[in-house]
Amino acid sequence: MSNSPRMIDVRQSVLSKNDRLAQELRARFDAAGVRVLNLLSSPGAGKTRLLEETLRRLGERYRVAALVGDLATDNDARRLARSGAAVRQIETGGLCHLEADLVTSHLEGWDLAGFDFLFIENVGNLVCPTGYDLGEHGRVVLMAVTEGEDKPLKYPGTFQWANLVLISKLDMAEAAEFDAAAAHESIESVHPDVTIIATSARTGAGMGEWMAWLEALRAD
Repeated sequence: MSNSPRMIDVRQSVLSKNDRLAQELRARFDAAGVRVLNLLSSPGAGKTRLLEETLRRLGERYRVAALVGDLATDNDARRLARSGAAVRQIETGGLCHLEADLVTSHLEGWDLAGFDFLFIENVGNLVCPTGYDLGEHGRVVLMAVTEGEDKPLKYPGTFQWANLVLISKLDMAEAAEFDAAAAHESIESVHPDVTIIATSARTGAGMGEWMAWLEALRAD
């Protein structure tokens, strides 16, 4: 118990530093004219598959790039690179979330003005990334139909900070006995005004609506 105040002080210091760096990142992004999205989900929610399809579709009209966060391996970065987008992997070495300094260091050498969209695929986790601003213009949370309709009730902080919730793997909804009404109720109970889009990267369901949301963000 005696260490608790010290632990609180350290955490506040870390978050304060991160917020400062995130503000600097956002200023750089704004100056370059690039829109940045922070993608969060639990492991296995289909974040990489959806991002691969997103990069492919957007790449037909826009200049796109992605930073991919994982504890280890560059598997996801190599997969996303098949879309033709500029992609870099961030290996956190055990850290369960991305922080603004990691994003800053992995942008080195990139001309941000050469991109219209930059996607940051966060580490698969619905707890640790929540409090860390990465300088993004939008925070998108994925919730797979296979995860259960009460996910937002279990991880309210993540969903409360979302600008958009994407229900993913819609093609598996019937097999998973997914209750769409219950899922919407759970999401709206913690974030009443958030936009919700149901998607399937495999079948393309909802992808047009997702593209339209992104284009509207860029137009703002």
